[in-house]
Amino acid sequence: MNQKVFVNRTLNLKKIKYIGLDMDHTLVRYNSEAFEGLSYSTIIKKLMIRKNYPETLKKLEFDYNFAIRGLVIDRKKGNLLKLNRYAAIRASYHGLKPLDFKTHQKLYRSTYIDLGDSGYMAIDTFFSISLAVLYAQIVDLKDSDTANIYPEYAQIADDILYALDEAHRDGSLKDEVKKNLDKYIIKDPTVVEGLEKFKKHGKKIFVLTNSDFHYTKLLMDYAINPFLKDHKTWADLFELVITFAHKPKFFYEKQSFLRVNPADGSMSNLNQPLGHGIYQGGNAFQFTDDLKLEGDEILYIGDHIYGDILRLKKDCNWRTAMVLEELEQEVHNNDRAEPLVREIEKLMEFKEPLEEQLTQLMTDKTENKSVNEDLINKLQDEISGVDSQISQLIKKQQSLYNLQWGQLMRAGNEESYLAYQVERYACVYMSKLSELLTLSPRTYFRAPRRPLSHENV
Repeated sequence: MNQKVFVNRTLNLKKIKYIGLDMDHTLVRYNSEAFEGLSYSTIIKKLMIRKNYPETLKKLEFDYNFAIRGLVIDRKKGNLLKLNRYAAIRASYHGLKPLDFKTHQKLYRSTYIDLGDSGYMAIDTFFSISLAVLYAQIVDLKDSDTANIYPEYAQIADDILYALDEAHRDGSLKDEVKKNLDKYIIKDPTVVEGLEKFKKHGKKIFVLTNSDFHYTKLLMDYAINPFLKDHKTWADLFELVITFAHKPKFFYEKQSFLRVNPADGSMSNLNQPLGHGIYQGGNAFQFTDDLKLEGDEILYIGDHIYGDILRLKKDCNWRTAMVLEELEQEVHNNDRAEPLVREIEKLMEFKEPLEEQLTQLMTDKTENKSVNEDLINKLQDEISGVDSQISQLIKKQQSLYNLQWGQLMRAGNEESYLAYQVERYACVYMSKLSELLTLSPRTYFRAPRRPLSHENV
């Protein structure tokens, strides 16, 4: 598949005046597995120091591939869940063990999850993979714990989230990144080349990040400056750089802007309209008013479905694009799975008329009409044989994806809840920023016509 930017809603780049970028995982790419490993080990240290968890945690090993983005933690039951677009549960694990069908049905039969319920915790960013893996591992430890040294499942989830939040807040993670940029940060010269190209076409580029100025400067100096050709520094490239933005509050609360002095990071009150420069805090309302912009003249690109995309789409009318790093592998796996999908579809086409014939015979039998019992038995055997073939093909298909959870964007034949959120709130989406920036700044993205169920008849 040659397509790299996928379209949910029509987007004409010619009408976009300002393009905004989140920094972490969007403008600046991370080695996600290395960073999540760092996050995992940091959380463990904080759990032992802050929450008095046992030294046993030191023996745990991080399995980056155990969890995927878009899962949900059932805090009360100690389970990880995968939802479809309707928030119905389609796969479940208790700790590190999959729930068998009977147990799953007993716990969750016909259950639709309300993600507004505090009993559930969504895992919707790369930063949360370490949280999900560690939660599952500690649930396993608790279940085998005879000394009762671990708290309840819900408290375990809260403690891990507390430790992760503190690690971000107190600089524990970023301090380690600063010491070893080569390990954690991926340089991508095509991003810088694309940004300079878009500027030549009159686009204003701005950065909107929750990171502080000093960390932002460090990453920009490392990942942007070395590849600039038309600008001296990243500060010249970007029209505005807004640090410590407190997203998603930036999009719905009226926080004040502060001006940042790039020489030393000192701040002062802003007593004039926004212009070219570096800032801290602020809000979307003043941003659009000061720059005399309509919301649909701004395209904002980020990787966090809640912090970057969902609240922005709900509270502002900016256009949105989402970066899903995992998408590149998902598309590759889809291509590999295509022959299996075609085989499954052929078998389904063969099975459907058999099922219709059997349904009619069983209906006639129930209504005391004369039926051919041998034909009924033959049809049942044929259908069972086809089902067995389909089951084997589905297993082969799923083995191409995450071994625990399958596809990122699907839950069985249905869209996953993550796919539903991306479809609803992101105008376009891609696996990395460079895939948009290699295109023309005049590109017209047209959304495909989606047939309704009755239109496929």
